[in-house]
Amino acid sequence: MQELENRARELAVYMLEHGATVRSTAEAFGVSKSTVHKELTQRLERCSPGLYHEVRALLDRNKAERHLRGGMATRRKYLGEEA
Repeated sequence: MQELENRARELAVYMLEHGATVRSTAEAFGVSKSTVHKELTQRLERCSPGLYHEVRALLDRNKAERHLRGGMATRRKYLGEEA
């Protein structure tokens, strides 16, 4: 259990330091997006509430900006630019 709590903290610190998304964090750690999300929203809340609230703010901001990133990706696709 301690190992999972440590991983949740590592994921949280990585996201905060890099301003990362769940997808990019999952890729960096070699786990699924579902795993990252579960670690950050469930396990982290129990083992480190202060860190959880910081990450929750980042997750909420990323969710609010998600449609903008998707629109830019679509624009690049149709303009033939690299992602």
